[in-house]
Parts: sequence; structure tokens; C-alpha cells
Amino acid sequence: MNRVRTLCLALVAGGFALPAMAECTPPVAPTKVPDATTATEAEMIAAMQTLKRYDTDVNTYVKCLEFEAKQNRLSKEEQARRHNAAMDSLTSIAAKFNEQVRIFKAKG
Repeated sequence: MNRVRTLCLALVAGGFALPAMAECTPPVAPTKVPDATTATEAEMIAAMQTLKRYDTDVNTYVKCLEFEAKQNRLSKEEQARRHNAAMDSLTSIAAKFNEQVRIFKAKG
């Protein structure tokens, strides 16, 4: 009987946690772009893979924002603000990486 009661309480508590899980969490941008003048090819490839993951994470985040706005849990203005912030971050880090790729290729 105690097991059933505990299970029921856990299910009820879990139901209250669902709205919190529905919130979109912005992805964490990569914090470091390798210095092409000293980086190895393996470091550049690893950075590229990290950037690709970040791109995927940003796209997933943007889709989450769209869904939340369609469900009226997020205003269109807030959706646009968060979308633009995520895309600006992605564009910025991609530009830094691409510059280092050009330098890396020029030295090799």
C-alpha cells in the first residue's frame, strides 16, 4: 500500500514539473576558438565539430521557441528577441572560427 501511495505522489509531483521542462533553454556557446597560428589540425577539427553541435543546438532551441510561441507561452516579441540573441551568438562564434580556419589554411 505504501508503494502505491509513493508512486501516486511521485506521478503527481512529476506532473507539476512538466511546465518547467517545457521551457526552452538556450544552448551554451563554445567559449574558445583555437588560435590558428599554434593549433593542430586535430584541434581545428575538434573545434569544427563543437561548432556543428552548437549549430544543431541553436536550431533545436529556435524550434522550441517557435513551439512555445504557438502555445501562447511565449510572446512573439520575446520569441524574436531570444531567437535573434541565439542567432547572433552563433553568427559571432562562426565568424571567429572561420577567420581562424582561413589563417590555418594559409599557413599550411
